[in-house]
Amino acid sequence: MYKGEYSLYSLRKRIFAMFCIISFIFLSLIIRLFYIQAISAKSLQLKAESQWTRDLPITAERGRIYDKNGATLAVSYATYNVYTRYREIEDINDVCSFLSKMLNMTFKALFDKISNPNVSEVLIKQQISKELAKEIISSDISGIFLSESVSRYYPYGNLLSQVLGFTSIDGTGQAGVEAYYNEKLTGTNGIYYVQSDLRGNEIDNTLRSYTNPISGEDLTLSVDVNLQIILEQVLEKAITEQKAKGVNGIIMDAESGKVLAMSYKPSFNLNEIPRDDVLALMEMVKNKGVTDVYEPGSTFKILTMAAALELGVATEHDHFYCGGSMTVDGQKIKCWKSIGHGSQSLYQGFANSCNCVFMTLAQRIGTKRFYEYLRRFGIGSKTGIEISGESNGIMLSESLVKNVDLARIGFGQTVAVTPIQLLTAISSIVGNGSKLSPTILENKDKKLGDMLVSNSTSNHIRNMMKLVVNKKEPFSFIPGYDIGGKTGTAQKFENGAIARGKYVSSFVGSYPASNPKYVLLLTVNEPGAGAYYGSIVAAPYGKEIFEKIIKYFDISPDDPSLAKKERVQITMPNLLGQSLTYATKTLIELGISYEIDGEGGTIINQLPPANTEILSDTTVLICT
Repeated sequence: MYKGEYSLYSLRKRIFAMFCIISFIFLSLIIRLFYIQAISAKSLQLKAESQWTRDLPITAERGRIYDKNGATLAVSYATYNVYTRYREIEDINDVCSFLSKMLNMTFKALFDKISNPNVSEVLIKQQISKELAKEIISSDISGIFLSESVSRYYPYGNLLSQVLGFTSIDGTGQAGVEAYYNEKLTGTNGIYYVQSDLRGNEIDNTLRSYTNPISGEDLTLSVDVNLQIILEQVLEKAITEQKAKGVNGIIMDAESGKVLAMSYKPSFNLNEIPRDDVLALMEMVKNKGVTDVYEPGSTFKILTMAAALELGVATEHDHFYCGGSMTVDGQKIKCWKSIGHGSQSLYQGFANSCNCVFMTLAQRIGTKRFYEYLRRFGIGSKTGIEISGESNGIMLSESLVKNVDLARIGFGQTVAVTPIQLLTAISSIVGNGSKLSPTILENKDKKLGDMLVSNSTSNHIRNMMKLVVNKKEPFSFIPGYDIGGKTGTAQKFENGAIARGKYVSSFVGSYPASNPKYVLLLTVNEPGAGAYYGSIVAAPYGKEIFEKIIKYFDISPDDPSLAKKERVQITMPNLLGQSLTYATKTLIELGISYEIDGEGGTIINQLPPANTEILSDTTVLICT
């Protein structure tokens, strides 16, 4: 009795256990089936398709880049990529021999690539021409396939090299606008599908699928290619004649902040990119107008003067005295004219670029207020221009600024800016007084920020800049035309110390000076032809650029009577060994502008040399 009950109970337990096991198995199968059919269906289907289909990519056409007038700056064109499929090759030696001849590749290199049976498809070469592709296809050699691709071409070659940048061989932007707007310019690639068997061989008379590529967006830059050509021609001339390390130039529309031309020399041909030295290439493609900083020197005095006028710490009726230097915090800081400028008005101090005047103005403003204005002008921060790698510039921390630092900042030392940063600030001041946001795009909405300076201050700065370059008489810089300007000469610093004999010479100019439309900044890095003053090294090239702009737009003179005055040739006198007084008197009588380098009283060198034929508006250098 007891034993039978025990057996029945055990049997029931076993049946129940078996039922649970079978139920669990069926439940697991149902869950697995649900997972496969519902959750993993899509990924498994894609895996299956990858096994019984072959696909070739169809590269989307990259968007074009135009200048503001519609000139094509960058365009894509059809090229072809060459593939081989091992399982469809009948004679590998024939394939290698044929392709080595057509593609200028060695037989061994091709054989090593193609002969691996574990790789079904091999990319042999990218971006061959349409003509070459036709020759390859017409050969009808089995196992060779082509897919359509896209290559980039720059119609103007080395024009706008650093602005446009370039793409990689697979069409990805790597520098300049190409990199900054890569997402917009890049389209969506298409795909060509064919069915294949287990071995990867294409199956005849089966379904084929073709997905069209979608082209990328086009871009229109604010650059005028004709102004760009003018700028680059003059920069090439400057770097050659001045034996400079580099030359940078930017032309900006002072009304909108749009960049009309931008270049750095030396540059390179975008259709012949030197990819063999990556480090050298990346240095060459840097747009140094936005990436590199420098001490601006006297061109920075425009900002100091604007802040002083706006705060009311100086007026046009003020007078100053320059004895050749000032002592601040026990340190003697020299004016560039070591014998001093003597007594001078505010306007004369600006025209003479007197360091003592600007040290005085900086001290009147004070560190706190000066820094407030410099930040408003955009110094120490990025402008936001659509170019990769823009720098902030360098400013001493306000809490660390001593009186001697403040004095030096006043005339453009102890502060570092990028060219685009400085030009934007100056354009804002001499334009309508509103803060500009520079842009490289034509169709970007004009964006004006807060008012930086009043109309009164703008007018004063404009008139001062006119006086700088038209010292002889009004409209004399370019006879008959209303040009304003300011030159700068700054010593370079390396490893925290002044680099002897290394300078950055610069010129900033505006036209028409009374209501600027075009504002130009030109910098010459480490001129090596003997002179280094901005008035001698940089200003003549700024003048040439404005002359070419006037000619390009066929602009009538602002004063027709003065425009008729022709520049005459003058023979440079021999001043070597003469006293400074005699030399300056001689040059003034001949109507020649001059700069003095040195503190002595006797002329030991002159540029240009004696008996050189020069034009009457040339500025010469005499060294004591």
